[in-house]
Amino acid sequence: MEYIQSVKWEQDALVLLDQRLLPTTVEYVRLETVSEAWQAIKDLVVRGAPAIGMAAAYGLYLGIRDSKAETYAAFAQELDEQSAYLASARPTAVNLTWALKRMEKKAAEHSELPIAELKADLLQEALAIQESDEAACRQIGEFGADLFQAGMGVLTHCNAGGLATGKYGTALSPIYIAQERGVALKVFADETRPVLQGARLTAYELQAAGIDVTLICDNMAAMVMKNGWVDAVIVGADRIAANGDTANKIGTYGVALLAKAHNIPFYVAAPLSTIDPDTPDGSAIPIEERDEQEVTHGFGTRTAPEGVNVYNPAFDVTPHEYITAIITEKGIIRAPFASSIRELMV
Repeated sequence: MEYIQSVKWEQDALVLLDQRLLPTTVEYVRLETVSEAWQAIKDLVVRGAPAIGMAAAYGLYLGIRDSKAETYAAFAQELDEQSAYLASARPTAVNLTWALKRMEKKAAEHSELPIAELKADLLQEALAIQESDEAACRQIGEFGADLFQAGMGVLTHCNAGGLATGKYGTALSPIYIAQERGVALKVFADETRPVLQGARLTAYELQAAGIDVTLICDNMAAMVMKNGWVDAVIVGADRIAANGDTANKIGTYGVALLAKAHNIPFYVAAPLSTIDPDTPDGSAIPIEERDEQEVTHGFGTRTAPEGVNVYNPAFDVTPHEYITAIITEKGIIRAPFASSIRELMV
């Protein structure tokens, strides 16, 4: 199977698949400055928590690549400034700050090196972040695939596939691994308003992989569940709090409530880097609000009256009590999540 790769490092530049143009146009953009990387993250050229983290790591390298600093102290100050700048692009996805902190830690651990060697080490660390994400997603798929049997119907929300990660995806990885094992599943993809990541991205990559996928509007999920067509729900995550509360694309909480009402297991798939032990619960997760035109306009055409009030949060938080299990690269976490997460993070 050929997997789509959305983040690449090629010829000394960050190359991103422009996810805003999918599924009708496949176009890669070449970024050579930290400001270009910041804008790409902010404008959803790249999206999906792990992919954002990878892009930020490469972006941080771009930010210090031409540094004229002659001492580690001066270099570290520049690194810290560029890291803070990139972190401001999107506040909810914890992988963004996780990747930046990992890059800063790498620099601190090798502070004795000449600046030129330190820069080279940081590029290697960014590459390692991408490689480790790919490996983690593969393991998530191996563990998650064990939860599914041939013929099951699986509903997913937003896009947590290869487009959102280094490879395979988080929520979609078990579906891909199941296919590799010869286990055929029927996937229902919510369109995911207002940016339509389910319609434009999830349906696109699953169809390209030869997986049986049916696209539905967000407000059809209850009917599909009532019809008995859904045996499990699996979604990704942008941040998981220490108690298991999970922030994911807006609408996820509603899907979790529907799954609970229909006695359908609700799974979250995410690498350990998405778990934030410093966030005690969902109430402490910052929720990004985006431009009102995402709601008032569809593909450039106004669909709402001028001047109407708009509320456009990009994410919501699903309380841990609605989550059946969290699938990570180290295994499957079940309730009580606070203690299970603590044990796995050691």
